[in-house]
Amino acid sequence: MTKTALRRAAAAGTLALLLGAGLVGFDSYRSKAAEKPSYLSAAVERKDLSESVLATGTLEALRQVSVGAQVSGQVKSLKVALGDQVKKGEVIAEIDSLTQQNALKQADAQLKDVAAQRAAKVATLKQAQLAFDRQNVLLKQDASSKEAYEGAEATLAATKAEIAALDAQIQEATISSDTAKLNLGYTTITAPMDGTVVYVAVKEGQTVNAAQTTPTIIKLAELDTMTVEAEISEADVVKVTPGMPVTFTILGAPDHPYTATLRQIQPAPDSIAEDDDSGSSGSSTSSSASSAAIYYNGLFDVPNTDGRLRISMTAEVTIKLAEADDALVIPLSAIGDAKDGKASVQVLGADNAVSTRSIETGIADGALIEVKSGLAEGERVVLREAAQTDTATRRMPRMGL
Repeated sequence: MTKTALRRAAAAGTLALLLGAGLVGFDSYRSKAAEKPSYLSAAVERKDLSESVLATGTLEALRQVSVGAQVSGQVKSLKVALGDQVKKGEVIAEIDSLTQQNALKQADAQLKDVAAQRAAKVATLKQAQLAFDRQNVLLKQDASSKEAYEGAEATLAATKAEIAALDAQIQEATISSDTAKLNLGYTTITAPMDGTVVYVAVKEGQTVNAAQTTPTIIKLAELDTMTVEAEISEADVVKVTPGMPVTFTILGAPDHPYTATLRQIQPAPDSIAEDDDSGSSGSSTSSSASSAAIYYNGLFDVPNTDGRLRISMTAEVTIKLAEADDALVIPLSAIGDAKDGKASVQVLGADNAVSTRSIETGIADGALIEVKSGLAEGERVVLREAAQTDTATRRMPRMGL
């Protein structure tokens, strides 16, 4: 064998020895890693914890009314503008009142005419009464006929009936006159409460028609106190009750939380207004309604002394269900089967040994859960096992000649 062949054989032998030693070392490493698995864990620690329900709400005025016109006509003058502050009883607008004035004059004239007719009938009644009395005396003295007496009696009764009819007409004419006065008063529109003008629906010179519906002139709102209508899902609404503390923020000031107290939970969702009262809705409608998300409005009020809160703003609402100060907590991901405040966790010992332990749980905030008993501060609970051997196997580079 030549020297070159000997060198090649020696090199091949050396490489084979190195490969064999590497494989033996890797098998030893893999077996040791399998014997001692590693775990992702978290310490049991103390924190302030609160359980809450999140909702999205809309800001509305505590009181808002639509001020409308109850008579038809041209808007002669508009006394307010958008954003104005008005007081109760202050004149908002005036509608041309010529038609209403004429109606009042006509009603008053009719009343006077009927009253005059009654006065004439009263005089006729007096005359009929005297004629009847005279015939009564003459009949007793046999100085007049029975027929003349009965004629006087009939005339007296008819006159009294005519006066009664005129009394009814006077009452009717009086009602017409009062109605005409009321309609004339409606041409001057006044504020029903203190508030801010948040919407103006008409302009001076515009004609409004109140024949079928009451046209809106302005919308008036009380903005010193705002109401938040928070949409609470049907899964969460069973957890909340009036009186619970509430915080919320608006999009323009996310770092400025407002606090309030939940006042009311409406008994039905807003979708109830869309129900078909005729009962003619098909099965497809019912199927669509059953698949839609259901939300119930939770209402609470908040002072608005600085005027920062405005109608239709979006509110990010947090309703606090419960809280625990300085509580023992662990991540929710460490919890195994949980039922009726009981759960199981895996506890990591000092020697990397894992044992299963039952614990009593309390409130949770979505990331952490309270531990009432079963764990001590500083202990570690397993979140998940990390098999390093598998990772090492996958990362081992291929070797070749």
